[in-house]
Amino acid sequence: MEALLQLLFNGLSVGAVYALFALGYTLVFSVLGVINFAHGAIFTLGAYFTYFLIGGAVGANGLVAGLQLPFALPFWLALPLAGIVAAAVALLLERIAFRPLRERGSDPLLALITSLGAGVILVNLIQLLVGAESYSIPVETLESLPVALSIAGAKVRTVQVMLLAIAGLLLAALSIWIDGSRSGKALQAVSEDPITAQLLGINSGRMIQIAFGISGFLAGVAGGLVGLSVSIAGPYFGIGYGLKGLGVLVLGGLGSVPGAVLGGLIIGLAEACVPAELSGYKDAVSFGFLFLVLLIRPQGLLGRPQATKV
Repeated sequence: MEALLQLLFNGLSVGAVYALFALGYTLVFSVLGVINFAHGAIFTLGAYFTYFLIGGAVGANGLVAGLQLPFALPFWLALPLAGIVAAAVALLLERIAFRPLRERGSDPLLALITSLGAGVILVNLIQLLVGAESYSIPVETLESLPVALSIAGAKVRTVQVMLLAIAGLLLAALSIWIDGSRSGKALQAVSEDPITAQLLGINSGRMIQIAFGISGFLAGVAGGLVGLSVSIAGPYFGIGYGLKGLGVLVLGGLGSVPGAVLGGLIIGLAEACVPAELSGYKDAVSFGFLFLVLLIRPQGLLGRPQATKV
């Protein structure tokens, strides 16, 4: 029973972070119909921003080697601030990489390629500035919180409980905003048909900006949480999570917010069931599961079948 509870916490905490990450993909896809491949780079930036805001110093490599901010914020404050800065970067990307193509009515494939290029530029910029070495966010930044908690006899890392709690709160807040607010319903209208939404008086451009901002914030927070849970394994560490987020997006159903949450939790639990001695095959297990689901349900678990035009 204790082992099962431990496995459940491991899977849900990791799955909740996957869900946060995939929701960023989902929001942008729902309003633009393209996958933002720069999302993984924004996630990486969020982890680095969190590290620097808690007082972490740049290592011996990079153009700003040895740089350290003159203040050190508690993790509780650094995490949302890092999310806000990541959101600002996402909005900047929307302005310079997506909006010009959208205003010219370009093919969505061009926006996809542009996002891929923007992600590569961001990652290379990070490496140029701070080098390729790993950084870790020490658990001491959690101040008085214990390293582990005892829940129903099972020892659970406090960081895992935090990941689950913070991700759960953000997911709940996002769901309430989408379903219960005027702007959330406007976002849904734009995702259904941006032209009709514009005719009804909804500012589609503004809603796309909001989608990018929220997407960047979620990616930044997810990056900070992963940086605390494991480490920041260099500028490219967001690529693996980006691929996993894509898998979650497809598993849940393209453009489906509940699907992204469900897909993230399922992938997290599937990985948690992999024995420790086979941990190197976690990705194969999760993507194998994704492949099997798509054979049965190509539109994903909660996705809608594409209408066939005649």
